[in-house]
Amino acid sequence: MAEEIPKKCIGGVVVNEGPDFHLEVQEIDVPEPKDDELLVRLNATGLCMSDVHFMLNDWALPPMSHFGTKCAGHEGAGVVVKIGSKVQGWKLGERVGIKPIADVCHNCEQCWNGRENYCAGAIYTGLMSTGTYQQYVTSPAIYTSRIPDGVPDEVAGPIMCSASTTHRALIDSGLKPGNWVVVPGGGGGVGIQGVQLVKAMGMRAIVVDAGSKEQMCREMGAEAFVDFTKEKDVAAKVVEIADGIGVHGVLVTAYQAYKQAMDYCANRIGAKIMCIALPPSGLLEIGAEPSRFIFKHLHVIGTLVGTMQDTASCLEYARRGLLKNVAEVRGLSEWPEAVQQLKDGKIVGRIVIDFNKK
Repeated sequence: MAEEIPKKCIGGVVVNEGPDFHLEVQEIDVPEPKDDELLVRLNATGLCMSDVHFMLNDWALPPMSHFGTKCAGHEGAGVVVKIGSKVQGWKLGERVGIKPIADVCHNCEQCWNGRENYCAGAIYTGLMSTGTYQQYVTSPAIYTSRIPDGVPDEVAGPIMCSASTTHRALIDSGLKPGNWVVVPGGGGGVGIQGVQLVKAMGMRAIVVDAGSKEQMCREMGAEAFVDFTKEKDVAAKVVEIADGIGVHGVLVTAYQAYKQAMDYCANRIGAKIMCIALPPSGLLEIGAEPSRFIFKHLHVIGTLVGTMQDTASCLEYARRGLLKNVAEVRGLSEWPEAVQQLKDGKIVGRIVIDFNKK
């Protein structure tokens, strides 16, 4: 049955966009879906560091305000409450997720080849279109992901970005079961999803992070943990764990790790450094003498967010119990503080905001 749709809804609005931004919880007009869209009532949104970068406007991209966007966010989980007049194959009440890419052109080489995350016409959620920091959002029916039964909203939300992104990185890497994969910052929101996926896909995870995160990382599948606050030579310890040779792969989920990424690979031939984290524009560069790449057959590979297929695969891992809840669920009153804590690097794992919790 159709539920009553209000005129206004809750939104987390960026105020003073830029270096000194803050978030305010405000009332916003509920949008009307176009003929080919769904109206989704979100129950939860994850908080991702990319949201902070959009609100800071430090990625050399046009600002949110350029697109008229007030609400960031791209990790939403909710239900369909209204269906556009030309939409087929959807029902009211179906559980759905909102991803980092709101839509693509569906008619280019990248879209045809299952690489639609690189579509030149991609619309980025929370930057170019209203994000999941707004309770009621519209979504193109053709690019909306279904959430299977058995996957709670607080798990499904972060899967839309953090899990799908690391899944894409692992697929692009070509790494195999039994390979050593180091996840610097593995206790963070993206990293901890990567740790779980490394294990689920048969690889062996080494996490580099602060000791306070060790228990969580081991519970989520880390085979080894290196505490960078205590270990004098972090890279040497990682190499020692990885057969004394070096890791087969590096998932750079925290941009501070780019400086040591090559050192983790050491003498491993054909190692893959997967560049996931996006630092502020102009802050870092990656490079070394060509001989290092040539003699070690070293690969440095950029990887963007997940595709529709990555999201579906991760949701299936979650349904099977292989991707577990890594989120602390907070209410609306805690939202502004949570965003500030994320900005300050004080969050362990992921924070999910429950729209139904004050």
